[in-house]
Amino acid sequence: MIGDDVAVDDLRVANLPELAGQRALVALLDRTFRAGAADQVLAVDVVRALAHAGNYVAGAWRGERLVGGTVAFLGTGHLHSHVTAVDPGTHGRGVGHALKLHQREWALARGITDVRWTFDPLVGRNAYFNITKLGAEPTAYLTDFYGPLTDGVNAGDETDRLYVRWDLTASRRAAEAEPAAAVPVLGRSADDRPLSTVPPPGGSPALVATPTDIEALRGRDPDAARAWRLAVRAALTTLLADGYRVTGFRRDGFYILEAR
Repeated sequence: MIGDDVAVDDLRVANLPELAGQRALVALLDRTFRAGAADQVLAVDVVRALAHAGNYVAGAWRGERLVGGTVAFLGTGHLHSHVTAVDPGTHGRGVGHALKLHQREWALARGITDVRWTFDPLVGRNAYFNITKLGAEPTAYLTDFYGPLTDGVNAGDETDRLYVRWDLTASRRAAEAEPAAAVPVLGRSADDRPLSTVPPPGGSPALVATPTDIEALRGRDPDAARAWRLAVRAALTTLLADGYRVTGFRRDGFYILEAR
């Protein structure tokens, strides 16, 4: 099985079997999600129990600093990756990718070939990472999945999530190119508001926009954030119900969907 420590670029990724490491991970979760109280995101005793029961609890260090961590648990025939934290000061520096590579090897070493998780469909950097970089496939739109959350990232918004499946046995697919005839079902205005258009007729490929920075928008303009939640929910649920699938996510914040 995979060793406790794995080097990925300048990071060291390791399982966290001891209480001290688990406490450090929970503190990182609280900082990342701007929790108002200790253990608001995930309690230390729960992390402790999950690790002791053989689930996946890991952290990523850069030098002596814990800069990322993940908690996942075993589901029916798959590993469910429940929560990941990356220190806000290290976004875009490979921490999330290193954690996913470690998680992949950990799962394969135990005969697990299917990893699943949820993410907020309005957070474009996560959509790009999950869909375009890793090649995970969204399989369902879950409306207000967790109910109200009170941490500093999610408070005041409904917790819609895209549910994705990462097939560890599949060849790594290249990001799919945008179809030439893609129609913008949902666009974005110059002042970062959703712009709805007519759904694409006859199964044409579709584009669905996301806000530039939903986390900042929630604090600056809650009404605009709410408008984005409802608009993206309507566009994606309608397209998925009509037989479309998400085939990519552009760097400028648009989902690409094509009819099956």
